[in-house]
Amino acid sequence: MPDKLKSIIWRKDHLLVLNQLKLPLSVEYESKKTLEDVFYAIKNMEVRGAPLIGVVAAYGIVLKIKELSEKDDFLGTVNKGSAYLAKSRPTAVNLFWALERMKKRARDVVNLSIEEKALLMEKEAIAIHQEDAENDRKIGEKFHEASLVYNGIRILTHCNAGILATASEYGTATAPMYLAHEKGWEIKVYADETRPYMQGARLTSFELQHAGINTVLICDDAAGAVMSQGRIDAVITGADRVARNGDVANKIGTMSLAVMAKHFGIPFYIAAPISTIDMKTLSGKGIPIEERDEKEVVEWFGIRTAPQGIKVFNPVFDVTPHNLITAIVTEKGVIKPPFEENIKKLI
Repeated sequence: MPDKLKSIIWRKDHLLVLNQLKLPLSVEYESKKTLEDVFYAIKNMEVRGAPLIGVVAAYGIVLKIKELSEKDDFLGTVNKGSAYLAKSRPTAVNLFWALERMKKRARDVVNLSIEEKALLMEKEAIAIHQEDAENDRKIGEKFHEASLVYNGIRILTHCNAGILATASEYGTATAPMYLAHEKGWEIKVYADETRPYMQGARLTSFELQHAGINTVLICDDAAGAVMSQGRIDAVITGADRVARNGDVANKIGTMSLAVMAKHFGIPFYIAAPISTIDMKTLSGKGIPIEERDEKEVVEWFGIRTAPQGIKVFNPVFDVTPHNLITAIVTEKGVIKPPFEENIKKLI
C-alpha cells in the first residue's frame, strides 16, 4: 500500500483509477484508456465523490481528443463526449462544471492544429486536477482560521468526502482533520458506515485509519445515540450540490444527521469547493436526486440480504435545508446565514 493514497493518477495516454469497489480489501489501480472506460468508472462508482467525478470527466474528454485526426470534428466530438459523460451521474454539479469548462477551452483552441488542441486540452484537465488539490487544503485552512476545529475536537462525518472523493491529499470534509493531524492535535473522528454502499465503512474509515487518525466506525442508526451521549462536538460532511439558497444535496442520511445535530445543539458544517455551488438552482427542490439499482439495497456484494420480490426505494442523496446548516466552508471562506446573500457576496 502506498504511503499516500491517490484516487487517480494521470499517465498522458491513460488514467489510473483506484477502484473503490475493491476497498478496503485490496488497493487496485485500473487503467482507463477511452471515454467509455471513464463513463463506466463514474457510472458504476469505481470512482465517486463530486470533486473527483469532475476531474475524471475532464480527463475522459482528453482521452477522446487523443483519438482524433486533423479531419475529425473537434468541437462536435467534445460536445458529444460531454453530453455522454453528463449522463453518468445526475446530482453532482462538479461533473457539469468540469465539462462546461472543457467545452469552453475547446472553443478557445478550435483554430489550432489537432496536436496543439490535444496539448492545451490536456493542460486544462491537469489544471482542474491541480486546482482541486489546492482548494481542498484551503478548505481545511479556512476551518482552522475560523477556529471551527480545535485540539481535542470530536467530529462525526458521513459518507466519504476525503482523499477518495477528490483528487487531493486532503479531501473536503476531511481536510480540517488531516491538517489537525499534521499539527499533532488529538482529535477523534466518528465515521458513519453510510448505507447502502458503505462508503463510511469501506472508504472513510480506511483512509483515516491509514493516515493514523483516531477513527471510530459506527452504524448509521447509532449517530443519534452518540450525539445524545455528548460524544460529538461537530458534524462535518461534504456536498454534491449546493443550491443558491444554501440547501445542500449530499449522501442519503445527511439530512437526518442535520436534524439530530440541531436538536442536540451541535454545529453542522458543510465542506465544499466553490465549484459545488450551483447558482442556477434556486433551492434544494430543483436538485435532481439520483436513484440507483435496488441490488445496492437487497444485496451485499452478491449476497442476498432481503426477501426476493421486495419493493425497494433507493435514493442516493437527500437535501439538507439551509436552516439546519451552521456554515458552508469553501476555499474562499466561511459562508454563514443568510446563505443566499452571503453566497452571492463570496462568488
